[in-house]
Amino acid sequence: MRYHHCGIPTKNDFEGAIYLPKFKMYVSDHLATPYAVQWMRFDDDCPLPDLVKTVSHVAFEVDDLEAAIRGKNVIISPNEPSEGVRVAFIEVAGAPIEFLQITK
Repeated sequence: MRYHHCGIPTKNDFEGAIYLPKFKMYVSDHLATPYAVQWMRFDDDCPLPDLVKTVSHVAFEVDDLEAAIRGKNVIISPNEPSEGVRVAFIEVAGAPIEFLQITK
């Protein structure tokens, strides 16, 4: 695993917001900050778990997404929010953890 970003939920607008219609949420580019901070704002009808919408998460890049989530408490199943990027979320000790497998 390699550190990728820290996702922080907010109710505020932020500069450079990118809308992800599939998830009804806005994200910032984690590369816009030197420490890979990603802001996230959710529409009221966002289908994601409340845990992800309310608690900050740490994200790790992995070589094998399926292996990374095997046997874990998966709260968001593997999906492809953008071309060449597969993600899934697990819950550990009450916190969301994101895994990304990047193929592009």
